[in-house]
Amino acid sequence: MTDMSGRIAAKIDWASDWDRDAALTTAKLLLEIKAVNFRPEEPYTLTSGWKSPVYIDCRKIIYFPRARAKICDLAVEKISRHVGYEAIQAVAGGETAGIPFAAWIAERMNAPMAYVRKKPKGFGRNALIEGDVPEGLNTLLVEDLTTDGGSKIQFAKALREAGAICNHAFVVFFYGVFPGSFETLQEMNISLHHLCTWWDVLEAAKSQPYFSDAALSGVRKFLENPMAWSAAHGGVASAQEALEYKLGKAKG
Repeated sequence: MTDMSGRIAAKIDWASDWDRDAALTTAKLLLEIKAVNFRPEEPYTLTSGWKSPVYIDCRKIIYFPRARAKICDLAVEKISRHVGYEAIQAVAGGETAGIPFAAWIAERMNAPMAYVRKKPKGFGRNALIEGDVPEGLNTLLVEDLTTDGGSKIQFAKALREAGAICNHAFVVFFYGVFPGSFETLQEMNISLHHLCTWWDVLEAAKSQPYFSDAALSGVRKFLENPMAWSAAHGGVASAQEALEYKLGKAKG
């Protein structure tokens, strides 16, 4: 959550001790497999136009069987605790990074699995949804991460237009710093569930020699005022600018 200045109002707000342990376990695993990258001198440009000194590569998880098994176990437990054990009837992954996570989660939940394309494939049935359409089923949308929730909206709309009921989305990692994420999804009646955020990574990194003290201090400065940090480094400075940036890229 952000206030009007763009500063984070609540750094870590764990729903329970289990959520805290799950968040820190996930963060430690991401650090261990080197999925966490820090580059303040040459900031990353995220798909929404935000500039960030930190970048998370959740795709690396698929290469590490023990890490991915633990993360997927935590994902299913999180969903069961916050949505319900029998509430989810189907799982849909967002192209492309969400597909493997959706498959592993669906397997554990003994649920049908589909995936949603970013755009129609242009031949055959010209389908946006592959596998089969979970029409009338409570469907969990799965992706690897989210920065501002934009792609979740696109995928959720496609599922709903096809007849699925999609009121819940799950990601392994939520940036938890940029404005508009939860609000935009809430307007569509979509609850976003995640295992960990950058604040959790920062907490987990304190006890492990992955970042220098200077690096940790730099990350904290970004997290405390991401909008100002982004603007100062040539990135977008508001949720509206991020939307316009995305629309411009789509047209281009």
